[in-house]
Amino acid sequence: MVPPVAVSPLIKTARWSALLIGVLYGKQRFGYLKPIAEEERKVEEAEKAVRMEQERIAKELAEANSDTILK
Repeated sequence: MVPPVAVSPLIKTARWSALLIGVLYGKQRFGYLKPIAEEERKVEEAEKAVRMEQERIAKELAEANSDTILK
C-alpha cells in the first residue's frame, strides 16, 4: 500500500473554506426558498380541497343517475 501524501496547508484551507461557504450559502438559500414552498403548499391544499369537493359532487351525481328502476 502507498503511504499517504502530505496535503498542502493551502489546499486544506481552501477545502475548509469551500465547505463553510457552501454551508452558509445553503442556509441562506433555504431561508429564501422556505416561505415560497410554504405558500405553494397552502395553494396546493386549497386546490386539493376544491378537487375533493368536485369529486364528491361527481360521485353523488353518478350514484343518483345510477339509481333507477331499470337495475
